[in-house]
Amino acid sequence: METLIGSEYFVLLMLPGVLVAIFCGFPVAFSLMAMSLLFGYITFGDAVGAMLIGRAWEVSNNYVLAAVPLFVFMGSMLEASGIANRLYLAMIQWTKGLKGGLAVGTVIMCTIFAAATGIIGASEVVIGLLAIPPMLKYKYNKGLICGTICAGGSLGTVIPPSVVIVVYGPVAGLSVGKLLMAAIIPGLMLSCIYILYILIRCAIRPQDGPGLPADEMALPWKEKLIMTASSMIPAMLLIFSVMGTILLGLAAPTEAAAMGAFGSTILAAAYGKLSWEAFKGACLTTLRISCMCLLLLVGGSMYTGVFLGMGGSMVTESIINSMNLSSTMTLVLFLGIGFTLGFLLDWVSVLLICVPIFTPLVKNLGFDPIWFSILFLMIIQTSYLTPPMAPAIFYLKGIVPPQIKLKDMFGGVIPYVILQIIGITLLIVFPKLATWLPSVMLSFR
Repeated sequence: METLIGSEYFVLLMLPGVLVAIFCGFPVAFSLMAMSLLFGYITFGDAVGAMLIGRAWEVSNNYVLAAVPLFVFMGSMLEASGIANRLYLAMIQWTKGLKGGLAVGTVIMCTIFAAATGIIGASEVVIGLLAIPPMLKYKYNKGLICGTICAGGSLGTVIPPSVVIVVYGPVAGLSVGKLLMAAIIPGLMLSCIYILYILIRCAIRPQDGPGLPADEMALPWKEKLIMTASSMIPAMLLIFSVMGTILLGLAAPTEAAAMGAFGSTILAAAYGKLSWEAFKGACLTTLRISCMCLLLLVGGSMYTGVFLGMGGSMVTESIINSMNLSSTMTLVLFLGIGFTLGFLLDWVSVLLICVPIFTPLVKNLGFDPIWFSILFLMIIQTSYLTPPMAPAIFYLKGIVPPQIKLKDMFGGVIPYVILQIIGITLLIVFPKLATWLPSVMLSFR
């Protein structure tokens, strides 16, 4: 044992230690903190206390992380405003005549709502409650219903403003603004891939997503336009107040998040939904989610500090070099590790464990860290869908009627996991999908 503790490879036991603690049922944040304290004390003695306090202080002083509660509040107020119901009714007016049109409208709605909230669970629950009844009414394939809502809800992982991106930036030591810009095109690409899949599937198998009868599509064009404009314009203004100001360099992510929080409150008031109960509920949701995220970040920062202090990055690099892998194969290895961990762990755990280790190595290999970050965010999004952890399925299980079974949910997400892998492959082959927009917007400024 003493030989192992004195070995440079002792640091590698930190990861199994965290995984064992998590699988034993300990919260992720406390598992990270406990392993940091244990390994730090063995290596650095009493000095580990000051080191861990310093890491916690760094997180608490990170200005960008103030965007997390603001984005969560924005999403919570949007749920209360009823804007999702208005948007969904407007979307399906244009798509319901297509084979698979209700599913297409659901994906479009998820895309818009993801761009307006930044919270991955909120989109799935809110839109699932709206979309499931009409799709069941018109006898859509249950697997298609489940997969569409789970995959559409997961778009909030990548499409800005995403709380996941806001958390990812400080962990990776990268600009949150650049990451938000870089994620726009890949996020929209995934949305388009989902829509294309639905249209092709329902063209081949019309019974999976039948079009609506002609007598249910008689709403005049003028009324359609008025309905769409009245629901879309407020949402687009809110999205611009957040992402538009960031892209144009008018606001930092934290300032944009504050405008989004204010704008969502105004929208709730405009729709007559702003009550004391709604406001209190939004504040409590914000407090709960923000505390969870920030406590996890403190644990992750402690873990990273001890791991790097013990020479973990150099040990990992030496092991990878000894494998004689090419740069591309090393990149695939990193993504494969993230994908595999996604079967077992939630996105926060995958992010906090992998990103601090992988990002410096990716830079040394000569890859653009912003591009790699978007790739890894798409892997994290895939982990949102993959069983047995599959948070998307657990969210969905809480809102589906009894006739939709767990096998429908698991079977429904599989095609979308494959679509995710196709999207990741396209981003690997065409890196400019992630790097073009940040370079253009920064030069424009």
